[in-house]
Amino acid sequence: MAEPGVVTRFAPSPTGYLHIGGARTALFNWLFARANGGKYLLRIEDTDRKRSTDEAIEAIFDGLAWLGLDHDEEPVFQFSRQARHAEVVQRLIDGGHAYPCYASPEELAEMREQQRAAGQPVRYDGRWRDRDPADAPAGVKPAIRLKAPQTGETVIEDLVQGTVTFRNDQLDDMILLRADGTPTYMLSVVVDDHDMAVTHIIRGDDHLVNAARQSLIYKALGWDVPAFAHIPLIHGPDGAKLSKRHGALGVDAYRDMGYLPEAMRNYLVRLGWSHGDDEIFSTEQAIEWFSLDHVGKGAARFDFQKLEHLNGHYVREAEDGRLTDLVCASLESAGQSVDALARQRIGDLMAGLKERAKTIVELAESARFLVRQRPLEPDEKATKLLDGDARAMLDRLAARLDALDGWDAASLEEAVRAHAEAEELKLGKVAQPLRAALTGTNVSPGIFDVLAVLGREEALGRIRDAA
Repeated sequence: MAEPGVVTRFAPSPTGYLHIGGARTALFNWLFARANGGKYLLRIEDTDRKRSTDEAIEAIFDGLAWLGLDHDEEPVFQFSRQARHAEVVQRLIDGGHAYPCYASPEELAEMREQQRAAGQPVRYDGRWRDRDPADAPAGVKPAIRLKAPQTGETVIEDLVQGTVTFRNDQLDDMILLRADGTPTYMLSVVVDDHDMAVTHIIRGDDHLVNAARQSLIYKALGWDVPAFAHIPLIHGPDGAKLSKRHGALGVDAYRDMGYLPEAMRNYLVRLGWSHGDDEIFSTEQAIEWFSLDHVGKGAARFDFQKLEHLNGHYVREAEDGRLTDLVCASLESAGQSVDALARQRIGDLMAGLKERAKTIVELAESARFLVRQRPLEPDEKATKLLDGDARAMLDRLAARLDALDGWDAASLEEAVRAHAEAEELKLGKVAQPLRAALTGTNVSPGIFDVLAVLGREEALGRIRDAA
């Protein structure tokens, strides 16, 4: 059932590419908003000025655009909102919910060392919590800390994880504003989510303890706490945390490897969410079906083979003109020039080419013979097919084909079959050497279609080159 007034957000830090886990988080937020007729917003958390880069921001925008995850309002840049964050901190101080802490970095390091030595949990000990500010050392700028409750519990009613309880004596007085006046992540996130009217925070379950800490800030400010949904992380096929060797790559890498955005959306939504036994479904169906009730609690496993299989399905379903554009772009990015005639040939043969390909890169490789210049250099398998007998047979076939009036697949098939009969050979003994001559490989779409698409002059030229 749709929930009215839903607002979700995706809030990446621009310190690197848009990785696959972030893409899935964005997708879940986008789907939940679309399923409920709500808004999906984008916030760039660029407060870490040393590590945030314009290139990373562009990579995030590009990755989300390629995946088709459109946001509903202009993106919010967190760094630009620092004055607002500081204003909220002052409100907390005025309300007695925050206080200045003058402890030096050296003092805090010593405190942590003593706690470790005593086998105690490492956290701020509240040394400035109730101290008179008149005790402040001269010329020292304080950090501002939240005056968090020290007894009782903070309970998160998580829409995925269920009821999660944290003892307040385990949550220390976190810093809200650093001594240099910059707000911390914890504070900025709360203020921005409130100001953006976010109703549902859907993110990785590594943020679960942050939900408890952020709830304390919401309550201190008297603001409504959004609904939390912490989704399980993605692991590799071996159950270990996802790393680059498993596929923890940027979304742009998947595009370059030849995956289609609709296949990536279908695959990513199935990582941790399910709709019965359905494996393949459209984005429209995902929007119709998506709910947080069907997000699992256990880590999802990333499996390249499943992704390839799914992508192969979407390649076969894709419109030929679109695939032609993608294949030509792939060939050109690999340094192969594609003229208008070659593009026409690729388009004419696409229906046959796409039947076997799992990715656009594979598809481009299988179409490469259509743009190669004569004479073709046959690969190892094709070379074996072009022995002396085969070359002599092809020479005779070229003469037969040259005599044809028409040059269409049906006429060509009739002529090749007649030639096999005249040579007292099975069709394969003619078709396979012919394929090797025309393509330089031993696999291709239907050989009569290949002959027709190459055209009389090019096809006969290639056959005679091989013969």
